[in-house]
Amino acid sequence: MSENSANGVSRFAVELGVAALTGAFGAAVCHGSLDIGAGWTEMGPDAGYFPFYIGLLIVFGSLVNIAQAFLKHRGTGEIFIDAGRAKVVASFLLPLVAFGAIAAWLGLYVGTALYIAATMVFQGRYKWWIALPAGLGVSAAFFLIFEIGFQVPLLKGPVEAWFGIY
Repeated sequence: MSENSANGVSRFAVELGVAALTGAFGAAVCHGSLDIGAGWTEMGPDAGYFPFYIGLLIVFGSLVNIAQAFLKHRGTGEIFIDAGRAKVVASFLLPLVAFGAIAAWLGLYVGTALYIAATMVFQGRYKWWIALPAGLGVSAAFFLIFEIGFQVPLLKGPVEAWFGIY
């Protein structure tokens, strides 16, 4: 696809951005490994020895990806994502981010009920009186499966204190 990069985000920019992020992650791994010791002692390797070299491999891989981006995609104008596709991706990504924030604050059961109901209403165009019981039903099913069936407590947030659970 050889299009004008003014119509979207270029593949070259995305390749460089991802390589920079993974390179920064590898550098952070190396830095953390040096803090706890990445050398070799008379008893063997320090705690950070293997993570340090894994971090170096990640940095090396990122540098290779940067070189490949310059060789293959620089100046091609190839589009990675345009505005229309970005809108579709955001319509699914933003509710997931909101679910994560709500689940961390109010617990997984409340977050799941709200996510299912909101997704049904806004993306599926269901009526609220259908979506709300569906969201509550999924949360109730998760509670029965995890809390009662498997006896695995999940994050409840303040709901635990409100209902006196555990």
